[in-house]
Amino acid sequence: MTAVQAGPIMAAREVHKFFGEIHCLRGVSLEVGRGEVTCLIGPSGSGKSTFLRCINRLEAHDRGQLLVAGEAVGYRACENGGWRLAKERELARQRRRVGMVFQRFNLFPHLSALDNVMEGPRQVQRVPKEQAREAAVALLARVGLQEKANARPAELSGGQQQRVAIARALALKPELMLFDEPTSALDPELVGEVLTVMSELARDGMTMIVVTHEMAFAREVADRVAFMADGQIVELGAAEQVLGDPQQERTIDFLRRVR
Repeated sequence: MTAVQAGPIMAAREVHKFFGEIHCLRGVSLEVGRGEVTCLIGPSGSGKSTFLRCINRLEAHDRGQLLVAGEAVGYRACENGGWRLAKERELARQRRRVGMVFQRFNLFPHLSALDNVMEGPRQVQRVPKEQAREAAVALLARVGLQEKANARPAELSGGQQQRVAIARALALKPELMLFDEPTSALDPELVGEVLTVMSELARDGMTMIVVTHEMAFAREVADRVAFMADGQIVELGAAEQVLGDPQQERTIDFLRRVR
């Protein structure tokens, strides 16, 4: 684990989210410091993935406040001191601060691994082609796939596809990386190669929020662990404390079952 720099890159304050009558997030508050790795654990349906999607505005939260790099996600400050909804261009700029890796890889099937990684910088940031290509080659090397640069997704294993997805997210140079159960769709023998890449990112100082059921990974890599249940953070603390000596009965029961 790396030293955490001062000041949160992400701050959630009493965040609520409804899907119709379903109260999915019930006042979630969390701060993540720069350089910190925070793992979210908990049973399915506890709101972990929804919370991640709210951080980069794939879902709009209904109450509370979400800040990334000090800026309210989905909103723009007004001169009179109030707030207004961000326009699409402003929202796109905000999202560039946050990279996200999903359970499914969502690669463009008709593009090579190299072109998948180049696509964001070329289309979103208008980076010149050769500059984008050079950066993409370096990122594929970083995730151990330089020899697969010309392969299309159908020619790659699930683990390789997920590593390309990680490289693609890194290509936009985000300040914060979100991982939504990135190994859950992989065969067991492929999980390790993805977790290894994520561990290396953590050692390099990447700020990460990771939804995971991989308790060994959380224990090794996370600075803090948050246990969520029923849309709330039930227990939050250092990884060794939450995973090794949990204080809440619901955390204890969950960890007993997953082990």
